Amino acid sequence: VQLQASGGGLVQAGGSLRLSCAASGRTFSRLIMGWFRQAPGKERGLVAAIGWGGRSTYYADSVKGRFTISRDDAKNTVYLQMNSLNPEDTAVYYCAASRGVSMATLSNDYDYWGQGTLVTVSS
Repeated sequence: VQLQASGGGLVQAGGSLRLSCAASGRTFSRLIMGWFRQAPGKERGLVAAIGWGGRSTYYADSVKGRFTISRDDAKNTVYLQMNSLNPEDTAVYYCAASRGVSMATLSNDYDYWGQGTLVTVSS
């Protein structure tokens, strides 16, 4: 599976961005998809994840109510809509895919990783 993330950039606090991650090489609909982020000096952590068919989702507490993960299996793409951004959201964001059958919340649960896309939120 190859993952290609896009959509990062510079945005002012309070603004919005939408990240996209296009997948190829395996049946996308049977992959659990996640978005992770890593800020300078911090460990990489899960932001949001979405299960098969979008029937289940997971959000880190820090982004609940502001971020929305979704997937379009016809386009082999997962999205992360980020609203009400604040400087603490500044990080490199990575999309990842898991071959597991249950919601995956740890980095080790994920089998494939895309390159990161930088999100910078200015105050």
